[in-house]
Amino acid sequence: MSEKNLETFSYNDGVVKKFAIATVVWGVVGMLAGVLLAAQLADWRFNFGLEWITFGRLRPLHTNAIIFAFVGNAIFAGIYHSTQRLLKARMFSDTLSNIHFWGWQLIIVAAAITLPLGITAAKEYAELEWPIDILITIIWVVFAVNFFGTLKKRREKHIYVSIWFYISTIITVALLHIVNSISIPVDFMKSYPVYAGVQDALVQWWYGHNAVAFFLTTPVLGLMYYYVPKAINRPVYSYRLSIVHFWSLIFIYIWAGPHHLLYTALPEWAQTLGMVFSLMLWAPSWGGMINGLLTLRGAWNRVREESLLKFFVTALTFYGMSTFEGPLLSIKSVSSLGHYTDWIVGHVHAGGIGWNYMFAAGMLYYMVPKLWKTKIFSEKLAKTQFWTATLGLSMYYISMVVAGITQGLMWRAVDDKGQLVYPNFVETVDKIVPMYWVRLIGGILVFSSMLIMLYNIIKTIKSAPATKEEEKFKAKALDHSAYKDEKGHRKLEGMTAVFTILATVAVLVGTIIEFVPAFLSKDFIELNEKVKPYTALEVAGRDIYIREGCYNCHSQMIRPMVSEYLRYGEATQAAETVYDHPFQWGSKRTGPDLARIGGKYPNSWHYFHMKDPRQVVPGSIMPEYTWLFGKKTQYEALPKKLKVLKAVGVPYTQAQIDNSIEDAKAQALKITQEMSSAGVSEKMQNKQIIALIAYLQRLGMDVKESK
Repeated sequence: MSEKNLETFSYNDGVVKKFAIATVVWGVVGMLAGVLLAAQLADWRFNFGLEWITFGRLRPLHTNAIIFAFVGNAIFAGIYHSTQRLLKARMFSDTLSNIHFWGWQLIIVAAAITLPLGITAAKEYAELEWPIDILITIIWVVFAVNFFGTLKKRREKHIYVSIWFYISTIITVALLHIVNSISIPVDFMKSYPVYAGVQDALVQWWYGHNAVAFFLTTPVLGLMYYYVPKAINRPVYSYRLSIVHFWSLIFIYIWAGPHHLLYTALPEWAQTLGMVFSLMLWAPSWGGMINGLLTLRGAWNRVREESLLKFFVTALTFYGMSTFEGPLLSIKSVSSLGHYTDWIVGHVHAGGIGWNYMFAAGMLYYMVPKLWKTKIFSEKLAKTQFWTATLGLSMYYISMVVAGITQGLMWRAVDDKGQLVYPNFVETVDKIVPMYWVRLIGGILVFSSMLIMLYNIIKTIKSAPATKEEEKFKAKALDHSAYKDEKGHRKLEGMTAVFTILATVAVLVGTIIEFVPAFLSKDFIELNEKVKPYTALEVAGRDIYIREGCYNCHSQMIRPMVSEYLRYGEATQAAETVYDHPFQWGSKRTGPDLARIGGKYPNSWHYFHMKDPRQVVPGSIMPEYTWLFGKKTQYEALPKKLKVLKAVGVPYTQAQIDNSIEDAKAQALKITQEMSSAGVSEKMQNKQIIALIAYLQRLGMDVKESK
């Protein structure tokens, strides 16, 4: 080929380096938060009496740090690195690449500041408030423009399977984020979602499940299709299997969100739909695992010797295990045992550590020496990291499965007389605390392995030769007329616009079929005229409940099971939550369900329970919330809050809005006066604890009064 027909170009590896370093740094931060959370569950005193690091506030920070900071930066590092080489083109814009990097770090820092302060939207994996949501949207658009701009100027005729997964990730994550984040602001850092109750739950777990699918899975699968063959220096096992894997996975995944809402107030048809499509996910998920593992066939001697291959094999194995266990937990009978328990926590961490962390470590050990043109500092340290992480993960997962199944069996245990065997919820907590200590040890080992990688990567970078020259490459410009004689999928791989449209349609089909009945059908929610909006003081209390992250440990959704009826009361109906913006159904019961807590105990019980949980419930692992007894309720914000809630559909009258401050103060005074016999001073009436008590005492009362 004549040199005159070749174009000279280079790669922007500077942004790849920055994302790679950020991956390790945020991995350390995220896992440190996880260790502290594990310690808090093993012993409540690890909350240290500090408002901003309680379990309820720290848990969203941990999940966001791991998902979006650690794995997010790893994904971007891998996508920027592999895309340029797969397309034989420099990224579309160095400026956009840098805006993407620094913008994403700004988002992470904003999350690290706001979440411990209790500034949260209270939707799992989407807790960040509206200004940060807007920034996420802007930065994601920057990323998309940069990626698709690079795709347009590529020099490679066909887009490789990795690029297919990147395309689906960019399109679907944008859709998920925008739809789930629609809200109306109250002020600079407070908003209410436009959805409520069962509709909000459906949208949230459509987002939540597919955040796992299209942020933690599809992009990492794309990276797998690039880095595993590169590490082993051979092509992927099966091109045909990769086609089936891709299209079936992105089509089926989007339907499965309702499996998070089994036995809830979601209509039965939607629950069954989610379960069926979750079971169907077994096939494409294992297709991807098989394709990755069989690419390594015949190289097991290298796997024994090379740490990065150990990480890849373990990652693929845990991907297969997690994508077997996920559909298993989606079967209604299994979900009835496992849901709300620590089994789900173990399942999530098997994917997060076993799949995402292990793969990211292998990718970094492949990428970093090549980027800095050196050798890995210590292969021995890399192997030590691997075995430390593997041992830690094993301890973590096994302890959580044991704890979870123990919880599930104890919660549902009913004796021959039709009575609960363990009527006091704290009995189930006491039995599993030893497993929380095992989980803590496992978490410390995983965190230690991350510190080992941090040290190994830093030493590797420091050993690199000092050079700033970019390596130059040559390739022929792409001839877009070269696809005329091709057929089938091979032709589609050159038609990137058509490919992107088809991928978008694949994820929209399931979304539309699930959403249209939810928002257009009058029968989706059977209304109950006895269910009334919260009073102004109860709205203030509810916002305090949300701020403290109580939904991380308490559900407000009673399932239609005998044991739950005996423990909590009648099953929750969709009509009960029509004014809940956002919904508070929860996904984990570290403490009991609160859907019927209203009126169960006197006001003074809640007062002293929040001040010192163990004084009221011996053996409780709940933190003390002493600051609620000193902070004042923000009465002045109530008119604006009720006005916004009215805008999203809550039927407040103008008089209720205008009189909200006076009404709230009057209700607070009444509650405080009722506790005077228990030694509570009337001076407490303007404190946040009184507003929180008002909210808790309202839960379930409308249904009780309607009987």
